Amino acid sequence: MEDGAGIEAGRICAELIRFDTTNQGEGVARPERPAAEHVAALLAEVGAEPRVVESAPGRASVLARIPGTDPSHPAFLIHGHLDVVPADAADWAVPPFSGEVRDGCVWGRGAVDMKGSLAMTLAAVRQRLREGRRTRGDLVLAFLADEECTGEYGSRYVAREHREVFEGCTEAISESGGFSVEAGGRRIYPVATGERGTTWLRLTARGTAGHGSKPAPDNAVAEIAHAVSRLAAHEWPVRLTPGVRALLDGLAKALGTTIDHDRLDAEAARLGRAGHLFAGTIRNSANPTRLEAGYKVNVVPGTATAQVDGRYLPGTGEEFLATIDRLLGPRVTREFINYEEAPAADPAGPTFTALADALRAEDPEAHPVPYVMAGGTDAKSFHRIGITSYGFAPLRLTPDLDYFGMFHGVDERVPLDGLAFGTRVLDHFLDTR
Repeated sequence: MEDGAGIEAGRICAELIRFDTTNQGEGVARPERPAAEHVAALLAEVGAEPRVVESAPGRASVLARIPGTDPSHPAFLIHGHLDVVPADAADWAVPPFSGEVRDGCVWGRGAVDMKGSLAMTLAAVRQRLREGRRTRGDLVLAFLADEECTGEYGSRYVAREHREVFEGCTEAISESGGFSVEAGGRRIYPVATGERGTTWLRLTARGTAGHGSKPAPDNAVAEIAHAVSRLAAHEWPVRLTPGVRALLDGLAKALGTTIDHDRLDAEAARLGRAGHLFAGTIRNSANPTRLEAGYKVNVVPGTATAQVDGRYLPGTGEEFLATIDRLLGPRVTREFINYEEAPAADPAGPTFTALADALRAEDPEAHPVPYVMAGGTDAKSFHRIGITSYGFAPLRLTPDLDYFGMFHGVDERVPLDGLAFGTRVLDHFLDTR
């Protein structure tokens, strides 16, 4: 593939950032429709036949299915999201929706998560279609709304209401993997083969409402505070899943070291950025994130609520919820705001091998390793309909760029040469599909 596609990836990334697709959650979001129409126009321009579908007014996703050369070969899905988390311009060195190019990078909210990845996909697909190059099986593209909340207006909607688009797909790639991490003089490329499950909870404590000057033996505010404190103080035990064991083995081999499985917190600190790859996925977690109670200082409220972001490792869901219930105690109830299983892919199968080979084709010094994500993606929605996703948004990065720190952070940016690299890697991989 010529570098022209890489240049185009930088341009498309900047264009996409300029669409403010902020998702504040709980159904409050700027419409993805303008960005979706832009993506659809880019695909239509090179002969694809995209569809813009809406789950609610303005909440739009783009779907396209590009025929391959062999109708009997399995189709393959590339999915990603158009929405972004909020950004406070006062905290940024550049306006967060400017798409400004500075110091060899495209800056703006979504550069990392994940409009840069969408731009690489679009640039690679557009170049292949201009050149008349097709994948063997059908190539399915999904550019989605609402990933930064529950996916109800995006991936869940299209998987439920437009299932026919994904007929014959069993595997996919999407965000949060394939980027380089410098460690021990080596370039590690974590390719995501799984992610923790999601358990967002609403907790409720109930008591007797009354005057704030009187005794309150069943104070709901105190009860929820005690429960949240117990959750925050709990030390979750280490649970090594097959995916995390594969990562540890891969890192040890790539770095020429040993990793002591009995002291993984210390090992994560010792290994620096390589340690970040497993520090958040060796145990479950439950972080209190919101509290709400009362309306006046001299009134004891009858109820108090809290919200908790819970994440659990594959195979530990029952243990996780049992622990939550024990910590909450009998006077606090819980309900799910969002519950998603923990999907996993094969770290030793042919698709992982093809992804690793595509990285090595552009970087002979690459050390691809399997990786389990601490957070979650739209992969969960597609897992429900039998599609296994790998996290693969390839970028070769300079050692000074804190890529992890820019996810949902300030001054989000992606290098132009990294986008060009990733576009070429995706093209190599698509040759195997």
